[in-house]
Amino acid sequence: MRLLLTNDDGIHSDGIQALVTALESAHEVWVVAPEAEKSGGSHSITLRDALRVRTIARRRYSCRGTPADCVMVALLGLVPRQIDLVISGINHGPNLGTDILYSGTAAAARQGALMGVPSVALSVGAYRAPYDFAGAAEFAARNLDSFRTLGTDDHFLNINFPAAGTREAETVITFPSRRIYRMELHTYDSPDGDMYCFVGGALPEAHPEEGSDCMVVSQGRISISPIHAHPRNWATIEESYRGVKFR
Repeated sequence: MRLLLTNDDGIHSDGIQALVTALESAHEVWVVAPEAEKSGGSHSITLRDALRVRTIARRRYSCRGTPADCVMVALLGLVPRQIDLVISGINHGPNLGTDILYSGTAAAARQGALMGVPSVALSVGAYRAPYDFAGAAEFAARNLDSFRTLGTDDHFLNINFPAAGTREAETVITFPSRRIYRMELHTYDSPDGDMYCFVGGALPEAHPEEGSDCMVVSQGRISISPIHAHPRNWATIEESYRGVKFR
């Protein structure tokens, strides 16, 4: 199978290296990843600047762009043949529920799906080392055929692994949870008159919903969430808008 690996932690991150180690002996692996960390960049793309691409090794490229840029560059011609599957990750930390809106890891998988290639985003549920990248990479290697069969241009798979015990963990099909962010703004007034703002706060929590990705990962299981690639309004929302007139 011909695979494209990317991420938002940068081409030299341990997560993507674990995937290369697990996959390259049996598959044709291409890596196109940001030259530096792009966490939290969501689905931004570069439109007005040139994207520098640098050869790191055979089939390995760094890109001065976002995760979505990396996928576009690869699929539009940097990789000379058809890619069978895009794998984004393995992310250093979870991408659960509403995190998907901010995640560059998820955005790369979404971009692959939008371009007609089955795609999956992989993240581990630990906020600091040690990360079980080896267990997550082995899971990916065992399930490539399923990823490719399930993936469509309509959705991608968002997979989150528990902080530990991935090799023994069961898998559950989940839905994205509603995350609770308690963000704080810290400011600094510099001598030159400018104000510098820093956004921080406690780690996000989640509404305790049975079957959600957050709950499943907190129970030590592997969460697999199908995520629609295209913006859409669900029928329940559309129903409430019927008969409403705007002026």
